Amino acid sequence: MATSAVFPTVPMRAGSYESFYLRAVSPDEPLGVWIRHTVHKPPGKSPSGSVWCTVFDGRAPAPFQHKITTQQLRVPHDGWIEIGEPSAGARAAAGGATGEAAGGASGEGAGEVAAEGSGSLAVPAEGASEGAVMSSGEARGICGPARWRLSFSSREGELRHLPRPWLYRAPLPRTKLTSPLPSALFEGTLELAGRAAIELRAWPGMIGHNWGSEHAERWIWLHGLGFAEAHDAWLDVALGRVKVAGRMTPWIANGALAVGGRRFRLGGLATRGLQVAESAARCELELPGERGLRVTARVEVPPGTAAGWRYSDPSGGSEHDVVNCSIASLALSVTLPGESAARALRTQHGGAYELGMREHDHGIEIAPFHDG
Repeated sequence: MATSAVFPTVPMRAGSYESFYLRAVSPDEPLGVWIRHTVHKPPGKSPSGSVWCTVFDGRAPAPFQHKITTQQLRVPHDGWIEIGEPSAGARAAAGGATGEAAGGASGEGAGEVAAEGSGSLAVPAEGASEGAVMSSGEARGICGPARWRLSFSSREGELRHLPRPWLYRAPLPRTKLTSPLPSALFEGTLELAGRAAIELRAWPGMIGHNWGSEHAERWIWLHGLGFAEAHDAWLDVALGRVKVAGRMTPWIANGALAVGGRRFRLGGLATRGLQVAESAARCELELPGERGLRVTARVEVPPGTAAGWRYSDPSGGSEHDVVNCSIASLALSVTLPGESAARALRTQHGGAYELGMREHDHGIEIAPFHDG
C-alpha cells in the first residue's frame, strides 16, 4: 500500500480529515519537534489545509505552538501534500521535512491564511508567505515564527496498524492509520525567532499518516524510541474507543513493537487482556500481542511539557481536546514469545504520548487556534 494523499478522492458530499506528520527527538536532551500537515473537510464543502508546528523543550516553561490554515491545498507531483504557497519553501518529500518562519496573512490571490497566537508567540509580518510540503524523504515549510528544512531516512518498512488490507478499504473503522516510517533518522535545521537554530543530527523519530470520516470518541497514540537497553527498538501503537448506538465500545489497540531486529504485532480484536489507565499526565497500558507477547507500558509527562490543541470533527458540531507530549518518559516491560523473563526498556524523553478526549478539565492549556 503505497503512501499517498486520500483527500483528492473524497466526494464533495462527504466529511473527512487527513494528516501527514513527523516527530523527531534529540538523543541527548529533552528537545523534540512535532510537525503536522492536515486536511479538514466538512460535508458539502471544499477542504482546507493546516500546518501545525510544535517544539517541546524540557527547559522551557511551555512548548512552542503555532498553526496556519489556508484554502491552498494540493498534492505535489513529487510528494504527499503541499499546504499554502509553494513560494514559501515548504516541501516535505520522502526522507525529509522543511519549514521557514515568516509572515502571517498571505498576499492577494494566495488563499485565506490564518495565523493566530497569544502570549509570547510572535505573529508573522503581514504579506509574508507561509506553508509547508511533505513527501517521502524531505519536508520544508513556514509556520509563523518557525521554519524548518529536514530530511529523513530509514531501513524500516511501513507499519500498517490495521491487521488486514481490506480494513483500509472498508467503511469501518472510520479512522485509518499507518506509519510509513515507524522509525527514522532526521537531519536538518529548525529555526525559531528569538532563539538559536535547532540542528537535527541523526535525531530518531517517525513519519505517520492517518485519515478518515470521523475521529474516534477517545484515543491514545503512543510511540517510543531511543531505549537505553536497545537502541534499535521502537513501539508504535494506537488505541481507540468509539460510540455505537450511543454507547462507548471497549478500548481496541493496534500497533507493533520492534526489538532485536524482529517486529511483533500488538492488539487486535481477537486479543484479550488489554488494560488502560489514562490521564493527560500519565498512562499505564497492558498490551497483549501475537503468540503470547505481553507489553506493560508506563508513560510520564514531565510538568509543563504537554501541548494542547482542539480538533474539530469533520461532521461539525463537536470537538476534541488533544494533549500531546513528544518528550515523555516511557518504561516498558516486555515478555517476548517463547521467553519467560521480562525485558526492561526505558527512555527518558523518547516517548510520544497523545490523548484525544471530549472533556476539558484535564489541566492543559489549549492553544488558541481554530481547526478548519
